[in-house]
Amino acid sequence: MARRKRRGPEAGEFKDPLKDYSPPDYSDPLEHAMLEGCVADMKIAPYTTLGSQTTVEQALTRMGELNIACVMIVEANRLLGIISERDVLYKIADHYEQVKARPVSDFMTPSPVAVRRTDSPAKALNLMAVSGFRHLPIINVDDKVVGILGPRRVTTFLRKYFPD
Repeated sequence: MARRKRRGPEAGEFKDPLKDYSPPDYSDPLEHAMLEGCVADMKIAPYTTLGSQTTVEQALTRMGELNIACVMIVEANRLLGIISERDVLYKIADHYEQVKARPVSDFMTPSPVAVRRTDSPAKALNLMAVSGFRHLPIINVDDKVVGILGPRRVTTFLRKYFPD
């Protein structure tokens, strides 16, 4: 059986794609910020954390006092979970009186997806959009919580790139 000749560049025309070190050409400042920036360039603080043994009542009181939609549950500054207003509506609201003294860890979303502060804003926004997350914890290279990204903060970041 005869072998087919591979089609491609003629002899001596090989172009190594790794030799092209020219920077990408971005169409606008937003595209540049989304791909070359990092999550730490966005507003990721302040944020609120609670321990896993905090009661449901204490957690909801704290969220109400601060007028925030979620808190991250941590131990030794390591992210264990997150409890959001969605968790409250779906898991707690119908039987609040019976569960208010239980630990928040019983109702949190465990092991939430998080991004590193050095990841690109595009990665964070893609995760939020594709996965349906309203809030995304931010961790550093040591896996310690350093912030949170939510809808208001995303909007604030994006508004910098649009004219009034």
